[in-house]
Amino acid sequence: MTTSSNETSAEHAGKPDTKEVPVLESVVLDRSDPEFLARSPEIYAEARAKGPVVRARHYPFPRDEEERKSVASGHRPVGDVLFVSHYQEAAGALLDDRLASDPYARMTPEQRAHMPPVPEELRPIVYSLLMLDPPDHTRLRKLVQPSFNARVMEALRPRIQRLTDDLLDKAEREAAARGESGPERRMDLIKAFAFPLPVTVISDMLGIPEEDRETVSRLGELRIENRDPVAMQETRKQLVQFSHYLVELFERKRRAPADDMISQMIQAQEDGDKLNDRELLSMVFLLYLAGHVTTVNLIGNGVVALLTHPEQHARFKADPAGLAKGVVEETLRYWGPVDYLGAVRTAKEDMEIAGVSIPKGGQVMLGLGSANRDPAQFDHPETYDISRADAHRHIAFGKGIHLCLGAPLARIEGQIAFETLFRRFPDLRLAVPAETLRWGGAAGLRGFRELPVLF
Repeated sequence: MTTSSNETSAEHAGKPDTKEVPVLESVVLDRSDPEFLARSPEIYAEARAKGPVVRARHYPFPRDEEERKSVASGHRPVGDVLFVSHYQEAAGALLDDRLASDPYARMTPEQRAHMPPVPEELRPIVYSLLMLDPPDHTRLRKLVQPSFNARVMEALRPRIQRLTDDLLDKAEREAAARGESGPERRMDLIKAFAFPLPVTVISDMLGIPEEDRETVSRLGELRIENRDPVAMQETRKQLVQFSHYLVELFERKRRAPADDMISQMIQAQEDGDKLNDRELLSMVFLLYLAGHVTTVNLIGNGVVALLTHPEQHARFKADPAGLAKGVVEETLRYWGPVDYLGAVRTAKEDMEIAGVSIPKGGQVMLGLGSANRDPAQFDHPETYDISRADAHRHIAFGKGIHLCLGAPLARIEGQIAFETLFRRFPDLRLAVPAETLRWGGAAGLRGFRELPVLF
């Protein structure tokens, strides 16, 4: 017996249309695993194969063995997040104003009132641009954006070139004092070059006095993700000391302003009350700490990428000036300094990404490293290719209103660093087997803390 179309229509009359709901598969993002960053390209490929949005069990910080066992046995719950793994969806989410950066966005005023106070040492981070939404984000970013535009950054090229040459001259002198000569001289590229270069540049821009820089620069090496109680206590102590130093520096700048960013922000504060004291502290704190880590990671990651890809290394050595931009953009795509956005985004309303429903208050993590290796966006994404024509389309610096302020500066610093390093030291090579190098960095970041090389 057949059923007529009319009968079929009648049978379904009054029933709501059903929409196929994607079945969310899961991945584990265990940043506490020392091998996570080495394995993350495979983990992200697995995530992409499961869908543009997957459920992720996220462990952002190191855990001791007892804590690992507790999590593995299910006795210690962990929070799941939705992980966006594909390029188009991640880029779209970065531009979507329905996703809030403010961690308190999903809370009612009553819930906020009952939140425990933020520890003093973490306040500059919690109240920074990274954690703000419009209109506060818009207001604060406008104050500093002009200092990071392309024209201002280009004007810094001669200064950055001199600093680069000075640091490499110093490395040569120190090697000579040890009795070493090229090409068998040794240096830790991070300590001797990749770290002090951007720290000096951002210190110049902010107006941190030269006599304070040795003390202040140590704060750039803080390991905020360290869970060892003794080490974490020391880290928190140093964060407080840095905050107190900045407050004292602000008072000095008020009394004797100069041509630097801190003086400019203080002046803006006094002219129109555009920046309260907490915001001023958070802004300078962020600009200093975040203002150099991107470049440190970019330089270290790019040098290792070149030295472990002989064909690309040879091509670059043959034309370092012509290919420096390509090295920067491809390194940002291949091994970007930010692997994923450690600060999750919160849905301000019910919404969807790639057909996946996200309720109001739902948390979303954006996988920049995964998106930048999406084969739907980049041909042969697992290949490191410094002449890749569309490498600049990566989202290593984010996108939209939270696009990294220092992106133009990091690009220029990277171009000068790579071109000068490989032009001056064509025999530059790793001093240890590549497989012994260890990734490090706070949650969400990708970089090397040590990089021994011969030059």
